[in-house]
Amino acid sequence: MYNKKIRSMAKPVIFEVRDMHGLFDPLSFRGLTLKNRIVMSPMCQYSATADGRATDWHFVHYGTRAVGGVGLIILEATAVESRGRISEADLGLYDDSHIEPLARIVDFVHAHGASVGVQLAHAGRKAWSPRKGIGPQQAVAPSAVPFAEDWPVPRELAADELPGIVEAFARAARRALQAGFDVVEIHAAHGYLLHEFLSPLSNRRQDPYGGDLRNRMRLLLEVVKAVRAEWPEERPMFVRLSAVDWAPGGLSLADTVEISRALKDQGADLVDVSSGGLVMPSEPIPEAPGYQTGFAAEVRRLAGIAVGAVGRITAPAQADAVIRSGQADVVFLGRQLLREPYWPLRAARALGVEVDWPRQYLRARR
Repeated sequence: MYNKKIRSMAKPVIFEVRDMHGLFDPLSFRGLTLKNRIVMSPMCQYSATADGRATDWHFVHYGTRAVGGVGLIILEATAVESRGRISEADLGLYDDSHIEPLARIVDFVHAHGASVGVQLAHAGRKAWSPRKGIGPQQAVAPSAVPFAEDWPVPRELAADELPGIVEAFARAARRALQAGFDVVEIHAAHGYLLHEFLSPLSNRRQDPYGGDLRNRMRLLLEVVKAVRAEWPEERPMFVRLSAVDWAPGGLSLADTVEISRALKDQGADLVDVSSGGLVMPSEPIPEAPGYQTGFAAEVRRLAGIAVGAVGRITAPAQADAVIRSGQADVVFLGRQLLREPYWPLRAARALGVEVDWPRQYLRARR
């Protein structure tokens, strides 16, 4: 019954295409206007220095997608604590030395017409993932429950340590502002620390941060409130959630809708709707084209908050239909933009939309 229900919800919701906004129409959040509704999804590059600073790889990688016409680029999971890195080659915003190399990227992206955000993250029990949790610092989690059988047991965070986690996110947001980012996205998906607190599969606490959903979302809401207090009123804040855990007893779509309503009340502007990552699924996830757009559509409809759809969105007509049908407000593209950095320029041509090209490339426009 569980798998049947989840698989049915994973199918893209089909709406009648109405005369609504399209992929290349601008979209405003607070004081920021995106030139189109194509967002580069945060994807770890594992190319930072050992102390978490951005390198020339990041400059070229993100700069190329700005030249390629993406409306908003969200930088990869960027750790708010050293012990919260997914790997030892992850970006960080836990030290002031991280600001300058990120500001260099921000300035170049802005110069080429794109907006840019950063995803603030803490890996929790999935820290040091390439080595299955073995790293220079012990991984921490809501409960002493490992990600998988062959991973080490993380240390359970004490209640009096949680304000420090909240403050780490707030300090990282402060540094993101100094670097010039337009958007911050809080990573509460894919099995990392804030998702671990949300899911009953990983959160077995008996204190005010565990138990029912309201308690399990407490840390996330505290982080959102603290970041919103640091982040200027005119700049938007996104949150990435895993809509379902793809496992019995895990987060449900109904839970995600309730969490999204609470996030909206705390000042979040968009929910970036993904799924999974908390546990190893017992069965393959049905990753058909657009397999997560149905989740995004339900969150948008029931929680009344803007959403981003992500997952196997690859074709221009498909991406445009997601927007025009009201399933999502933006589309997040990941692997497709790795394959094809100039996908937005090709998509505009395929959809018959005129967009600006870099003047250096105009000879290739026709």
